[in-house]
Amino acid sequence: MLMKHILSFATLLVCTALQAQTITPETLKDIQGSFDREAPATIALQNILTGTPDLKTAAHSHAKAGTVDHLFKYKAEVRGITDQQRSGRCWLFTSTNQIRPLVMKKYNLDSFNFSNNYCYFWDIFEKANLFLENVIATAGRDFDDRAVVTFFKAPVADGGVWNLFYNIVEKYGIVPEQVMPETAHSNNTSQMLGVINECLRAAGYRIRETAATHVKGKKATETRAQLIGDLKVNALKDVYRILALCLGEPPTEFSWRYATRDGKTESLTSTPAEFWAAVRPADFGADNYVMIMNDPTREYYKRYEIENYRNTVEGLNWVYVNLPNEDIKAAALASLKDGEPMYASCDVAKQLDRTAGVMDMGLYDYEKLLGVNLSMDKKARILTRQSGSSHAMLLIACDTDDRDVPVKWQFENSWGPASGHNGYLTFTDEWFSEYMFRIVINAKYLDTRAIEAFHSKPVMLPVWDYMF
Repeated sequence: MLMKHILSFATLLVCTALQAQTITPETLKDIQGSFDREAPATIALQNILTGTPDLKTAAHSHAKAGTVDHLFKYKAEVRGITDQQRSGRCWLFTSTNQIRPLVMKKYNLDSFNFSNNYCYFWDIFEKANLFLENVIATAGRDFDDRAVVTFFKAPVADGGVWNLFYNIVEKYGIVPEQVMPETAHSNNTSQMLGVINECLRAAGYRIRETAATHVKGKKATETRAQLIGDLKVNALKDVYRILALCLGEPPTEFSWRYATRDGKTESLTSTPAEFWAAVRPADFGADNYVMIMNDPTREYYKRYEIENYRNTVEGLNWVYVNLPNEDIKAAALASLKDGEPMYASCDVAKQLDRTAGVMDMGLYDYEKLLGVNLSMDKKARILTRQSGSSHAMLLIACDTDDRDVPVKWQFENSWGPASGHNGYLTFTDEWFSEYMFRIVINAKYLDTRAIEAFHSKPVMLPVWDYMF
């Protein structure tokens, strides 16, 4: 405690000494003098860069071209590339892609997709309900309260993580794609979500105004509670209507006809819950699958939970065990050797050659191109918001050297077969260390220390935490 006070006092002294200063003519002259405008290299670069808006192409390292192949020693079975189109449903596609090979095997199919649109409908509907419940729970706080600001900033969004998929399928089941196919608005979600969020913000405001009304007596209090309840239900009716008009209404029962590999036509009549029970992997669930994460800003071998990061009110929050990269890689390699792919998420845009389907450190060298210093480690990038998980994909393969040490890995992506290397992205082990964040893995691949952390009481992180 004494050391913390000493450090705080030292920081205060430094900040006091570094008072805000304007850019004086002398300072500006010094800065301008650092730009060697007459140097031939400067002139050449300026001519090139002022003529193209594409810094990425200019920074592409020729020396790195062709150094990463797409061949792998260990690779899980996968079946075809999906396309999430212009939506933030990567977490949903990744979750269903992990399970669909099992469905193909069960029903003897050449191809199969789940209806991501069906799951998406219920995800947004449940998120709307959670938002309204959060508004009611925080109605007594000021509008500039940090939690209130966070809730109203984005009432619902189509992003998410694995626990959201778990919450939805366990409650609503799942259906084949043919039963509830994609629509224009499931493939391009921004306009629909914009209207839904406007609807929810308006309802949230009315709820707060009603809650702030001063009343006396038990009956008046009960009447106000009833009014708030009615406002919430009416808002959910509006959200359901928007979703049903834009996405189609989810079936309560369906008949599915399919052709098997040997040319037979079969049919199945089921409810979504019954179909999920039929295709649900035997060990699927929060007791067996663990989200492990590499976050160097926090203590390793600890379990963390993000407050209110779920979709259903009664569902699981986002919970993870923070581990060093070495532990995560060892567990992931063990899973792939068993043929089990994993839900994973990363900072996909960093050092990505989307055409070649390769991610590698130094693939784009902005420092040498521009003559600037951009060096930061992973911890610094996280704390400064320069890096964070942005996309979920299925981790399906690993290649190792002659000592069985990983050298590169591969994702099955959901950007369609024309993106990357036939829909796949290959990344080096060094890139894994810097830009991989999360994996959902069967607990049987974790070591004792990680399992102990998984069973420990989680440290609760606020809904506005910088990592999420």
